[in-house]
Amino acid sequence: MKAEALREVEACALCKCSGRRTLFREEPFSVVRCADCGLVYVTPRLPPGALLEEVYDESYWKSDSPKVRGYADYSAERDFYERTFRIRMRFVRPFASPPGRCLDVGCAAGYFLSVAKEEGWECAGVEPSRPIAEEARKNLPGTEIFTGLLEEAPFEKESFDLVTLWDVVEHTPDPVSFLAAAAAMLKPGGVLILETQNVDSLFARILGRKWQHFKHSEHLYHFSPYTLRRLLEKETGLSILSMTGRFGGKLVSPAFVAERVGRIHPALSWILSPLAGFRKTAFYVNLFDELVAACRKPGPGGTE
Repeated sequence: MKAEALREVEACALCKCSGRRTLFREEPFSVVRCADCGLVYVTPRLPPGALLEEVYDESYWKSDSPKVRGYADYSAERDFYERTFRIRMRFVRPFASPPGRCLDVGCAAGYFLSVAKEEGWECAGVEPSRPIAEEARKNLPGTEIFTGLLEEAPFEKESFDLVTLWDVVEHTPDPVSFLAAAAAMLKPGGVLILETQNVDSLFARILGRKWQHFKHSEHLYHFSPYTLRRLLEKETGLSILSMTGRFGGKLVSPAFVAERVGRIHPALSWILSPLAGFRKTAFYVNLFDELVAACRKPGPGGTE
């Protein structure tokens, strides 16, 4: 990524305030906090078109440096992701249950959609990264997977009972318009499920700039419970039914842990390097530094 291609962010996406405080710098990036609403975001960054082409290409899904960008081997961990989504379904069920239509935005290889189909949902997906969208089509023959941005998707407005956004909103250049587009896909009374990182969590505050979710080329925003609530309720008009850290986290391998602790100190990766060969064993880790929210669109079955 060439520094000259980056563009400075002039104002907060949430409240439009231009005042901000720099939390730290990792050249060429700064992580800043809005002086008004407290939203944490990254500046400068690639413009939207270049962001998609340069960050989310094929190498994103099989990355040489996953602690900085992307995944070590996303497809190789399909079983871990599907088992993680079965755990997260325990959060979804009290708010939305089949029969009905489910749209997963940022569906990647379709692992959540596979789990949703097991539950009885009629499914569709949106994925802007072409390489992984093709994999989703192979994994889910007959399922409509749109390659492109949500705002460009051909799905009819107000045609889904459930819209899910797993680790997506922090990647979007304009989270306000993105969430508005997601809410527009919901039927009145429909439910939106969103998961993202919590920059004000205890673990994030302890690790500071070494927090594993500070991946500046891809994680453009870092929400707190306050800023996420403001985005969902004030900017999008959804009613929050639940927001919790309980269903964050995921199944990870010992090799994943050995790689990620290198952010804290390189020596830790060396100490744990014997674990690098253990890629097929998994255990569930939740550091309570992520938020999972359930929201309802006003209308029948919801709030007015």
